[in-house]
Amino acid sequence: MAVKTVDPLASERTTRHVLRIILRDPLAFLSTLVIVLFFLLAIFAPLVAPYPDQGQGRTNAQDTMLAPSEKYLLGTDRLGRDILSRVIFGARPALIVPMGVVLFALLIGAPLGALAGYKGGWVDEIIMRITDLFLAFPSLLLAMAITASIGRGLDKAAIALVISWWPWYTRIARGVAVSLKQQYFVEAAQATGVPDAIIILRHILPNTLSPILVQATVDLGTVILAMGGLAFIGLGTQPPAPDWGLMISEGRTFILNQWWIATFPGVAIFVIVLAFNLLGDTLRDIFDPRQYK
Repeated sequence: MAVKTVDPLASERTTRHVLRIILRDPLAFLSTLVIVLFFLLAIFAPLVAPYPDQGQGRTNAQDTMLAPSEKYLLGTDRLGRDILSRVIFGARPALIVPMGVVLFALLIGAPLGALAGYKGGWVDEIIMRITDLFLAFPSLLLAMAITASIGRGLDKAAIALVISWWPWYTRIARGVAVSLKQQYFVEAAQATGVPDAIIILRHILPNTLSPILVQATVDLGTVILAMGGLAFIGLGTQPPAPDWGLMISEGRTFILNQWWIATFPGVAIFVIVLAFNLLGDTLRDIFDPRQYK
């Protein structure tokens, strides 16, 4: 009996199929366009922002608290900094750091889940009991506790979120591994003497990519919210660095009169999180259409 391997041509066909569906679905296409636009703004922020120095934190005392106008399209904050420039530069920590958080959480959680599901027995018990211990606490609350204990800052907040997020991928990968280890191609690999590590890496983990990709896409929006929440309470990005959550925190005192200070970064968070959620829903339809029959 032949051992199942990953077909590069099949993977390419799957990618083309996903792209075709995204291009045909207006909401999926729009959400993808929004995500790409935000990433481009993050990458080319110094070239796009009208006031790059203010976007990175330089004060401008002569133009404080100005309402949106032709000179400052989204107004200025209490230190005279252009809100538009701050929002553009804030896309960097809002997008790049959550991508790193999700990637590292996936790299930790998925192999552990695949190992637990494939091996079973005491290995499964130990890994899943540790996983359940982390899942017993809300992710954001656990991240707040970890950040408060190891110190404030963007890097500390990212580490705390990785620690609190990996168990979700462990559970997903374990569920897939449990169903796969009885399949013929896994039994064939075992019969031919393929080591367990190779079976997990070549046959179990690749088959967990579809549900994990869907979960990771949705998680990007959730992690953006979590990063913004940590910055809002002073545990994430520290001033004068640009961060949407920090901007909302700084503008909440002036929300009744200078509404633009907190409103526009809040709109940015809302739009990008909604875009990731819509894209995640589309990917779920593609990879698991049985949910909607």
